[in-house]
Amino acid sequence: MAKVTKKQKEANAKIDKNKAYSLNEASALVKEITSTNFDASVDIAVRLNVDPRKANQMVRGVVTLPHGTGKDVKVLALVTPDKEAEAKEAGADFVGLDEYLDKIKNGWTDVDVIITMPSVMGKLGPLGRVLGPRGLMPNPKTGTVTMDVAKAVSDVKAGKIDFKVDKTGIIHASIGKSSFEAEKIEGNAKELITTLVKLKPQTSKGIYIKSIYMSSTMSPGIEVDSKSFAG
Repeated sequence: MAKVTKKQKEANAKIDKNKAYSLNEASALVKEITSTNFDASVDIAVRLNVDPRKANQMVRGVVTLPHGTGKDVKVLALVTPDKEAEAKEAGADFVGLDEYLDKIKNGWTDVDVIITMPSVMGKLGPLGRVLGPRGLMPNPKTGTVTMDVAKAVSDVKAGKIDFKVDKTGIIHASIGKSSFEAEKIEGNAKELITTLVKLKPQTSKGIYIKSIYMSSTMSPGIEVDSKSFAG
């Protein structure tokens, strides 16, 4: 069993395990219990009352966090030569096609998001075994396969994230950094949760949001009052 450090004990002591905090309280508390010597990520885990094995209960989507992610997202735009200039102008870190397809084939995946065009998707198919496990395969549903490459790049750079319920029924997402003001953490979390509420499958009966926990890198989880959100 891992030894609990002094800082972890102090963090645990500040959390009332019998209380579900308001989003406002949790956003302030997560900053207070973060003691890393780097700018820790703030994450949220939302357990939904869905069965992801059923296609009509699969919850996935995109949301633009109003205050961004706090992360410098590295974007690769796999585009034809006529789209290269607009991708670069929009802020893509890497722009090209065949040379990057070759690099990916050889194991290079040093990017956070890949944006491409419908006409290029055929070339990406064989790379699914490399990109799929890393969550990098572009998808029209998340806006990463589009003819409007510039908008897609700009949206991702501005804080657009995609999410998908995992096999245990939980949505995991990074919603900012511990250096953010509490109000910004709260605003980003609220945007994500209200988006999830709108995506409630019609086949999901009973309480939709079963639990919400907020944490930062290496911190304990803080339970958020899920009853304050409809669904």
